Amino acid sequence: MRAMFRFAIVAFLFSVALPLVAQEHYTEGPVWVISFYRTKTDQFDNYMKYLRANYLVTTAESKKQGLILDSKIYVKTLRDANDWNVAIASQYPSFAKALDFNAADDDKARAISAAHYKTTDRDRQSQMTAPRLEMRDFVGTEMIREVTLKPIMK
Repeated sequence: MRAMFRFAIVAFLFSVALPLVAQEHYTEGPVWVISFYRTKTDQFDNYMKYLRANYLVTTAESKKQGLILDSKIYVKTLRDANDWNVAIASQYPSFAKALDFNAADDDKARAISAAHYKTTDRDRQSQMTAPRLEMRDFVGTEMIREVTLKPIMK
């Protein structure tokens, strides 16, 4: 019984110590939520136009209102038929801000959409954004944290 207790304590301390050792090498930064898409044949330019007319405008306002810190669009060539060629990234100060539902933030986001699409009707907004679904396929989403390496002290 005593041996099990000691093992449990050592296991606990070891599990706590590993993250602490890793954090001595870097500081945690903001979190990026990145969604990956593959544009359909001959739809890349149309999708870029759509993003420019809609995503660019709404994310600029989202930044102004503090919903996100930053946003980026990344493009690359396809490696194969299952690869992505457009990534849309939004930067948040933390995992909590990226993941947790906040009614006030949701209200702000809805107001931004309503102002851009000139209607509060969510069904109408969905109809207006539906063309993007014909231009691309969703590949997946990743959440990653930015870190800054600490300099080596001699």
